[in-house]
Amino acid sequence: MEATIRIQSKTIVLPQTDIDTDQIIPARFLTTTTKEGLGDQLFADWRYEKNGALKPDCILNDPSVRQNSILVAGHNFGCGSSREHAPWALLDYGIRVVISTEIADIFRANSLKNGLVPVIVDADSHAWLLAHPGADVAIDLESTTLSFDDRQVEFPIDRFARYCLIHGTDQLGFLLDNNDAITAYEQRTP
Repeated sequence: MEATIRIQSKTIVLPQTDIDTDQIIPARFLTTTTKEGLGDQLFADWRYEKNGALKPDCILNDPSVRQNSILVAGHNFGCGSSREHAPWALLDYGIRVVISTEIADIFRANSLKNGLVPVIVDADSHAWLLAHPGADVAIDLESTTLSFDDRQVEFPIDRFARYCLIHGTDQLGFLLDNNDAITAYEQRTP
């Protein structure tokens, strides 16, 4: 996992509420155990016609947003089943941050474990971001702040997950990095 301290990008806006994990990555694409290629299936039912052609009215198919790595979504993002493929698909597409007023607990946990930063903001900030697609936004994990339009708002994030993101490690990597201290503790403890 790549160390992440600051992410700055223009936004992509999906204002729909209650976007569930089956919309993010439909169940028919869950046959893989690797992350590669899942970005092509991200929001597949929204992005593709039945014949496989791209839907021109889907913002995710607009070449001008392909380099944008911050997604602003409607309320209650990532609800539904607990599939880890959902954050994998977002990351493989190029999304590194999801912003909403509510992000489902299991989706948020899966995101943090895989390097996707879930950011929960207040209703006023969210409304402004939804109304301004393509806004320049910066996320700073050291200060846990989101900056946009001369505003700076704090967002909550689990301390351990934040540590892992900043240091580019996951839970297993953290344990392996501390193996000597763990072994020493186990030897001291009867």
